[in-house]
Amino acid sequence: MNIFAGLLTFLYVLSELMLYPVVAGLVGLVFWVLFCSGALLREYIERKRGYEYDVERFCDSLEEEVENSESTDTLDILIERELQRREAELTDGLNRIRFVIRVGPALGLMGTLIPMGIALSSLARGDIPQMAGNMVTAFTTTVVGLACGVAAYVLSLVKEKWVKRDILRMETHAEILLRRRQKG
Repeated sequence: MNIFAGLLTFLYVLSELMLYPVVAGLVGLVFWVLFCSGALLREYIERKRGYEYDVERFCDSLEEEVENSESTDTLDILIERELQRREAELTDGLNRIRFVIRVGPALGLMGTLIPMGIALSSLARGDIPQMAGNMVTAFTTTVVGLACGVAAYVLSLVKEKWVKRDILRMETHAEILLRRRQKG
């Protein structure tokens, strides 16, 4: 029985120690969501002005690659490779936002359960002020974790729509460029 009690005590201490990294992670996620929101706002303004950075960068690099290509036989392979590379880059940007969708609520839940365990221990000792403080921490971390997840989900919906549109434009431009090269 003493071994089991020792293991439980170890787990309790470990979970108490995990509260600090969880709270730090939540604070980091809040700043990350704010950063992503700012980047999305900047991109929105640029798109409203008619400037689409990823599509224009792709078109420029593709035209350069087509001009430097001597053989039209492998041109379609080069274009497809460049399309896949750019699509992977755009998807990586989405994955950074999707990370917060999953991690935010998980950290919020951890930030809820850890202080609740400490609060129950405080209640058993009759320390009501410490229990109340831990309950406030528990509910605050839940709200922050869920808010990060919801904000990241909204950001990902907007970004996904733009990525799909950009990929379609890139594919169209590549097809036009390939046909122009094959005719000429």
